[in-house]
Amino acid sequence: MGTSELWREFAGSPYTHPQIPYVGQAGQRGGAERLPEYPVVSDVWEYGAVGDGVTDDAPAINRALAAAGERGGGTVTVPAGRYLINDVIRIGHSGVVLRGAGSDRTTLYAPRDLTELIGPYGPRDGGRKSSWSWAGGLLWLCPQDRWTALTDAIRAGRSPHEGWTGNERDEWQPLSALAPAARGDRTVRAADVSRLRPGQLVLLQLADDADHTLLAHMAGDGPGTATYDWTGKTKLTSYLPYEWPVRIVAVEADTGTDAAGEGGTVPGRVTLERPLPLDARPEWSPQLTTLITPLTGSGVEALTLEAAETPQPPHLLDTGHNGVVLQCAYDCWADDIVARHVDNGFGLVAASACTLRRTRVAGRGAHHPYYCREGSHDNLVEDFAIERRTAPAPESTQLHGVNVEGLSSYNVWSRGRMETGTFDTHRGLPFAAVRTEVTVANDGRHGGDGTAGPLYGARFVHWNVTVTNERAGLIKIDEIAPYSATVGISEVREFDQIDVPDFEGELHTRSEYYGSPEAVLPVNLYEAQRTLPH
Repeated sequence: MGTSELWREFAGSPYTHPQIPYVGQAGQRGGAERLPEYPVVSDVWEYGAVGDGVTDDAPAINRALAAAGERGGGTVTVPAGRYLINDVIRIGHSGVVLRGAGSDRTTLYAPRDLTELIGPYGPRDGGRKSSWSWAGGLLWLCPQDRWTALTDAIRAGRSPHEGWTGNERDEWQPLSALAPAARGDRTVRAADVSRLRPGQLVLLQLADDADHTLLAHMAGDGPGTATYDWTGKTKLTSYLPYEWPVRIVAVEADTGTDAAGEGGTVPGRVTLERPLPLDARPEWSPQLTTLITPLTGSGVEALTLEAAETPQPPHLLDTGHNGVVLQCAYDCWADDIVARHVDNGFGLVAASACTLRRTRVAGRGAHHPYYCREGSHDNLVEDFAIERRTAPAPESTQLHGVNVEGLSSYNVWSRGRMETGTFDTHRGLPFAAVRTEVTVANDGRHGGDGTAGPLYGARFVHWNVTVTNERAGLIKIDEIAPYSATVGISEVREFDQIDVPDFEGELHTRSEYYGSPEAVLPVNLYEAQRTLPH
């Protein structure tokens, strides 16, 4: 065993390394080892739930959750039992936790799907596809007002945007323009700090220019980005501007007789909870803005969400037997949760700084066991498992695995056991992702519309990955992903799905410890980054 040369390089410049992203603060509260523990404020039985598997307990559970939220938060417990739920279970208030007696003791059984409960959900780009193939959950953590606006639009036959700034992406106000800054900077100069305060959650917005230099920057600014047809990738460009939520740590206004800016503005410096994910260049009009009020500090723990055991639907026609989704959520979590017989397991949709811990997808087989999309950033998925399916896959279905797309960045998958699936991207230029200390039977396929652009942006890292079936596709990426690294993976070969680079020319990729995942140090890239000062 030996310490990786790449690791030694990274430790010397953790915020600006060309191939490895700094993800040492991924997860809720910067990756805190302990999840918050709130006082118990109620038990769902107090609101009429019985847990006999026959009575519809969804109204009682939702009443208990709403009451906890309206009183300022707390933990709602679900005693051991089997609870029939004929509606979506919703956590719509911040500071609310739904806690079962353990994933082996408390089960929420959901015989109905989201198409029945909410209605058909068509995609924004039209066609026969069902957006329930990648959105929504039978256990849905989302701010109440945002959830109502989303589901009202779906019921009305519209296809809303799902992210941080509302259905039409217009629910934001500018707070301050930013001076030029570099990726990795934590303190930035702001034109006006008068409406900024410590503890405030804001949105960094970066708008692309006519030459698509922001997209090129996300891909590492390599030579191939200059010849790539960005303009033709209409689905990719629809994801812009790049939106990154972050909490402010400190605000310092300029002082002195000449400190006042134009129009009474107050220039100064702002320190952020995490380092900048990208450069802030003038041509991208970098600014801090408001966002919809997100869900913060809420979680779901210690239970199983079991859908009806129906056959897996044809590809992209899922009806919405979906598990748990965190949407427009920041500093939220799921812990000790099993999703069984689901179309889609655990979703991060416009979710940031969230943690999925000790989660597992089981049962008849899923389309997306884990998916991360619509501008989701800085999330941590650890101690996760995708179990071997218990029923044969029907014809015309697809399996992906651990999916990331839609300009999502700085996400981590750590200590995983994948008995099926793959390291999927759905195009959409996800970048700065880490998958580390994972064992995978690599039998899934990637997805993604061609108009969504590249499979990978810069700083994708696969570190200490054991592949049990020798399949290279989507695991060995040192000849595919620009400015990225493949370190300590099993010896693999190309068969079935063979990918080619999206970009021409030198990719500036790195590879170490090929064929020897057991030999690489550090064993876990994320955990090693946690030991560095920040």
